[in-house]
Amino acid sequence: MDRRGFLAASGVTVGGLAALSLTSGRVEAATPSTEGGKIVRKKSVCTHCSVGCTVEAEVQNGTWIGQEPGWDSPFNLGAHCAKGASVREHAHGERRLKYPMKMVGGQWQKISWDEAINEIGDKMLQIREESGPDSVYWLGSAKFNNEQSYLFRKFAAYWGTNNVDHQARICHSTTVAGVANTWGYGAMTNSYNDIHNSKAIFLIGGNPAEAHPVSLLHLLKAKEENNAPLIVCDPRFTRTAAHADEYVRFRPGSDVALVWGLLWHIFENSWEDKEFIRTRVYGMDDIRQEVKKWNPEEVERVTGVPGAQLERVARTLANNRPGTVIWCMGGTQHTNGNNNTRAYCVLQLALGNMGAAGGGTNIFRGHDNVQGATDLGVLADTLPGYYGLAAGSWAHWARVWEEDLDWLKGRFAVWDKDGKSRAMMNEKGIPVSRWIDGVLEAKENLEQPDNTRAMVLWGHAPNSQTRMLEMKEAMEKLDLLVVVDPFPTVSAVLHDRKEGAYLLPATTQFETSGSVTASNRSLQWREKVVEPLFDSKVDHEIMKLFADKFGFTDRMFRNIAIEGNEPVVEDITREFNRGMWTIGYTGQSPERLKKHMANQHHFDKTTLRAVGGPCDGDIYGLPWPSWGTPEMNHPGTHVLYDMSLPVSKGGLTFRARFGVERNGENLLADGVYSKNSEIKDGYPEFTMQMLMDLGWDGDLTAEERASIDAVAGPETNWKTDLSGGIQRVAIKHECAPFGNAKARAIVWNFPDPVPLHREPLYTNRRDLVEDYPTYEDKTFWRVPTLYESIQKKDFSKDFPIILTSGRLVEYEGGGDETRSNPWLAELQQDMFIEVNPRDANNMNIRDGKDVWVSGPEGARIKVKAMVTERVGEGVAFMPFHFGGHLEGKDLRDKYPKGSDPYVLGESTNTVQTYGYDSVTQMQETKCTLCSIMPA
Repeated sequence: MDRRGFLAASGVTVGGLAALSLTSGRVEAATPSTEGGKIVRKKSVCTHCSVGCTVEAEVQNGTWIGQEPGWDSPFNLGAHCAKGASVREHAHGERRLKYPMKMVGGQWQKISWDEAINEIGDKMLQIREESGPDSVYWLGSAKFNNEQSYLFRKFAAYWGTNNVDHQARICHSTTVAGVANTWGYGAMTNSYNDIHNSKAIFLIGGNPAEAHPVSLLHLLKAKEENNAPLIVCDPRFTRTAAHADEYVRFRPGSDVALVWGLLWHIFENSWEDKEFIRTRVYGMDDIRQEVKKWNPEEVERVTGVPGAQLERVARTLANNRPGTVIWCMGGTQHTNGNNNTRAYCVLQLALGNMGAAGGGTNIFRGHDNVQGATDLGVLADTLPGYYGLAAGSWAHWARVWEEDLDWLKGRFAVWDKDGKSRAMMNEKGIPVSRWIDGVLEAKENLEQPDNTRAMVLWGHAPNSQTRMLEMKEAMEKLDLLVVVDPFPTVSAVLHDRKEGAYLLPATTQFETSGSVTASNRSLQWREKVVEPLFDSKVDHEIMKLFADKFGFTDRMFRNIAIEGNEPVVEDITREFNRGMWTIGYTGQSPERLKKHMANQHHFDKTTLRAVGGPCDGDIYGLPWPSWGTPEMNHPGTHVLYDMSLPVSKGGLTFRARFGVERNGENLLADGVYSKNSEIKDGYPEFTMQMLMDLGWDGDLTAEERASIDAVAGPETNWKTDLSGGIQRVAIKHECAPFGNAKARAIVWNFPDPVPLHREPLYTNRRDLVEDYPTYEDKTFWRVPTLYESIQKKDFSKDFPIILTSGRLVEYEGGGDETRSNPWLAELQQDMFIEVNPRDANNMNIRDGKDVWVSGPEGARIKVKAMVTERVGEGVAFMPFHFGGHLEGKDLRDKYPKGSDPYVLGESTNTVQTYGYDSVTQMQETKCTLCSIMPA
C-alpha cells in the first residue's frame, strides 16, 4: 500500500502527517502557545525502551496538546526516537480499549467494571476452591511502574501463588541469572552515559540503532571523542553494524565459541589483566582449560569467523582499555543463554575492565520498566528485591508488611505427592515462557496440584512468545481468560473462544504517576500528564478492586492509604523502601526522586553527579544501590564494583554472595578494597555479629539496636535489618554492606559451571551435535522440558534455513501499541522476512513478493520477502512486532469494533519453535530452522 492509500484506509489526515516533514532545519525548544488557557508542563518518561528519555508534555485544560523531549535530561539530552516522539498518540490513541468487555457467543460486548470484577472474581474463587490458588496464573508487565510492579507481586502473594511472572523472563532472565551469579547483582553495571568514557565498545547480540536509538548517541560520542573502536558481532548486518569499525558476522547460537575464541588469543598473548584476576576473580584457571580447546580453526568451524579477524578484535580490546561490553536479546534468548551472558562477563574479567568508568557490562534492557519490574519481583522465583522464596525471605516480607506469617502460609497450597508434603509457597512458579504447558501438559507431569485453569495477561503481548499455535490451543482450553491492557492485544483475537474471556481497559503510564527504573538502575519519577481516558483505570486501582473482591484489602493496604479506590502511589514507594535492602531500593524516597526530576539540569551528562544545587553530590536517579534509609542521603551507585570511590560516595566491591571459601580456596578479595575502607582486605557480608566482633556495634542507635534484636539479634544481617542500621554503620566505616569478594568465573550451581557451547535444539549443523550436544530432558520450574529428544531429530533437510528475529525502530514488543499509532504505523506496513540473494535465487523468491515461511513444528506464515545482503547465506530474519494474522488468515474482524491496530501481520513466533534455557526457561527465538517458498 502506498502512503496515500494507507492514510485513506486508516483515517489519518494528510495534513497531520505532512507536519512531520516541516520540522527540518535547526531544532529548538518550542515556546508553547497560551491561547485558550494556561499551559502546564508535566514531566514523564517515555514508555518504550529502557533508556529513560524524559518527555515534557504540554497540558491545557486537562488535554495533552503537545510534547517536547526533555532538553535537560542527562539521558536523552533533548533527543527522541520515532517512538518517543509519538507517545502523545499512545495516550490519546483512538484504537485503545475504551471500556470493559466480555465475550458472549463469540462476540465482544460492553459491560460495567462492577460486572467484570464480580464475574471474574467469582470464577477465580471457584477455581481456587476446586483446584487451588496455583491454578490461576497472574502474568504481570514491564509496563507497570515500580509501585504497580511491587503491588502486583504482593497481590500474588496474598492470593497465594508464585505463578506470577512478566516479560523479563523472555527478555533478560538469562542476563539476570548469569550476571548475578558472576559478581552479585544481575543488572547493567555502568550506564549509557558512562560509555562516554569507553576506549573500546564490544557489542554482541544487540542493535541499539533500532532497539534503543537514543542510546546510540552515547556510543557515538565515545567513538568520536575517544576514537573508541566499535566492534559489532551479529549474524545480521544491522543499522548499528553500519557504524562499526569492525563487523563480525557469526553463526546464530555460537556466542560462547566466539567469546572463547577471543579469549584464546588474549591468553595466548598474555593480554589478560593478571593482577585483577589474582585479587578479584575466582576460577579463571578453569576457564583457561576450556578456552584451550577453542583454537582459531575450531572457532571458525563452529562460528564461521576467521581466526585472523578474531585475533584483530582481541588485539583491539587489549590495546584500548577500559572497554565496555554491550549485549541485548541476541545473546540472551537461547537454550544456553545463561552460558552466553556468563561468557561475556568472563571476557571483561579477563581484561580487567570491571569496576571502572568506561568499562563494565552495559546490558540494554528492552522495555521502559523491565528493570524495575524485575527488581520489584514480578517473577516466579522471588519476592521483591531478589530475596527468593525461602522461609526467611517470606519472614522478612511479612515483617515489612506487618502481616501474620501463618496467615500468609495459609493462603498457599501444600501439595502432597509421593508421600511428601511440599509447601508451594517456597516453590518456583511456572515461568511465563511455559504458561501454555501449565494448561496443556498432563496433570500428572506437572510439579503443582493441578493445571492452570485461569490466565490473566496484564500488560502482555502474547505474540512475543513462541509456539503460538499451541498458545491458541491453551487459550481455548482455559476456564477463564482475562486481558488487562490499554489495548486489546493479540490475546483478543488469537483464540476461537465463545465465552469466558474478558478485556479490562488499563490506562497508559501517562495517566498515572510513579517511579520507573532505566536500564542503568536510575529511578525517575513520572508526573501524571492527564486523567484516565475513556472508562480505563490505573493498574493499581484494578488490583485494589480485585483485593476487595477477594477480601484482603485491609491486610494488603494496611500501610498504604487509599483515595477513592486508588492506592496512594507514594505510600507504595515508601513501603518497598522499607523492605528492599538487598539491592538498595531503600534510599530513593518519592521526595528525593521528584527533586531530581525538577533539577535535571544540575547533573553532569557523563558522571551523572549533581554539581551544586539541592541534589549536590547525588547521582541522577539514585541508581541502586542507594544504601540505607532516605535520611542517610546515599548518592546512589553509578558504576558497580568501582573501588576507586568510597562506598559512601558510590564506590563498591564485588558482592560476597557465594560464601568465603570453595574447596579450600579463598572466595574473598585478596588485599584489595574500596577507597577509605577500614577493613584492608576481603570480608564477608555484614551481620550484627560481625559489627560486634569489630567493635562497631556501639555506632548503632538505640532504635536501630532494638529493631535488629526484634529480627534475629546477632544473626540479623544487612538484608533483613529493617532499621538500616547495619548498612549505615558499615558505610560509616566505608565498607560495602554485602562484603568484599571475588567475582566467580565458574558457577558451580549451574548445569554448566564453566560456560560451554552447546548446539541449538534445531540445528542444521549435524556434524557439531556429537561434539557439542544439548542437555538431557528434565523437569524444572514445575514443567517437563525437552532438550536431547528434540535435538536428536534431523530437520535440516526439509528446513535448511536458520531463522532469527529482532526489532524494528518503528515498533516495540508485540507491537499492539505502536501499530495502533498512525505516526508509526505508516512507516512499516508489512510483515517481512529478510532473505540473502543467493538463497532467494535458489528458492525462486522475488523481492517484495509473498512467501510462505514454515517451521519444523508444523506452523507456517505468509509474509513479504525482502531480498537483502543484511543476512548471510543460509540465514533469514523476521521482526517480532506483528500480530493479527495467523497462518495466512486476517483476524481483523475479531477485534472489538474500533480497536484493531492500523497495521496487522503474521507473527514470527507462530513459526518459532520449542527451546528453553537450562537455568531460567528463557525461550529460544534467535536460532531455529525454517523453509521458505513462494506463495
